[in-house]
Amino acid sequence: MSEEILSVFERAGAYLRGHFLLTSGRHSDVYFEKFMVLQHPDVLTELCARMAALFPRREIQTVVGPTLGGALIAYELARQLDSRAVYAEADGDQRVLRRGFALDPGERILICDDILTTGRSLREVVAMAEGYRSEIMGLTVLLDRSGGKTKFDYTLEALASVEAAAWDPADCPLCKKGEPLTKRGSRQSVA
Repeated sequence: MSEEILSVFERAGAYLRGHFLLTSGRHSDVYFEKFMVLQHPDVLTELCARMAALFPRREIQTVVGPTLGGALIAYELARQLDSRAVYAEADGDQRVLRRGFALDPGERILICDDILTTGRSLREVVAMAEGYRSEIMGLTVLLDRSGGKTKFDYTLEALASVEAAAWDPADCPLCKKGEPLTKRGSRQSVA
């Protein structure tokens, strides 16, 4: 399925090649601009149907996604799982529920996000959910760009997995060639 999902990114103009500054502070020669995919409701509906199928009979009560891309996925995934969706907003180095959202102890939740690189957003949402004593039924993402190397204490299901190169700036071969660096995304990078 990875090749098929990557072709969705390619067709949407979301699979970019160049020299990119990632939010982790590392550099990469590929960037997945998820919003080029997420702007198409029909595509998001199909991708979320595939994600929902990865969690059959788990009786998910709530889908939790980090803002912003994860919130779009959480909404559609919850719709397909006949559950509710809540959105974990950034608050410094953690995630919080605002706007009257809460999770009950033992509530069966699925945590979703768009692109996994280091796992920072997912870890923040997991820590928040554990604070509520929710029952985390699993994690899911559209694309795992760590190639399965980023590990969690919960099952992670990705629609696609690729091993995208990422370098510390001092070791970046693209910097050494003098290639211009592009910063995309919404989080401030770690210097």
